[in-house]
Amino acid sequence: MVNVLVIGSGGREHALSWKLSQSSKVDKVFTAPGNGGTENNVSLNVDDLDGLAEFAQKNNCFTVVGPEVPLAAGIVDKFNQMNLKIFGPTKNAAQLESSKIWAKNFMKRNSIQTARFEIFDDPKKAKEYVKSLDYNVVVKADGLASGKGVIVCNNTDEAIEAIDTILIKKHLAMLEIVLL
Repeated sequence: MVNVLVIGSGGREHALSWKLSQSSKVDKVFTAPGNGGTENNVSLNVDDLDGLAEFAQKNNCFTVVGPEVPLAAGIVDKFNQMNLKIFGPTKNAAQLESSKIWAKNFMKRNSIQTARFEIFDDPKKAKEYVKSLDYNVVVKADGLASGKGVIVCNNTDEAIEAIDTILIKKHLAMLEIVLL
């Protein structure tokens, strides 16, 4: 039998913890930090990689990572270096989820079909670009944005507002404009 540490606090982690707890191969399921619906919650944040590794080591846990933040921070790499058992992609592989720009460039390099895109770090140049188009675009923030980094724009004014929101108000360094 094995102990399992599920990292995260959302519905996904609740479902994982619940289902794992039903397995005859699992002794105990811990969830860090967990939520009101999970049992055996551990008071560790998802970005406390050292604390999570120490807990997993002390409790001899196989670890399952739910949220993107610890994956993007390299939790799998850290656990692998410590010979701890963990399920999830390495930091490099997690870039497919954590960086829209990295993912788009990966697709382009590997001839994987994807929508045309342009990348900007200057709001003025991004606005000039969308003004030159005669069709709608999607403006995406690079990096993790908790599901709020993509803005579908129905016209040029909305695209300009999206650029302001992403590059100026949110102080993000890069954005991607996808052509529809």
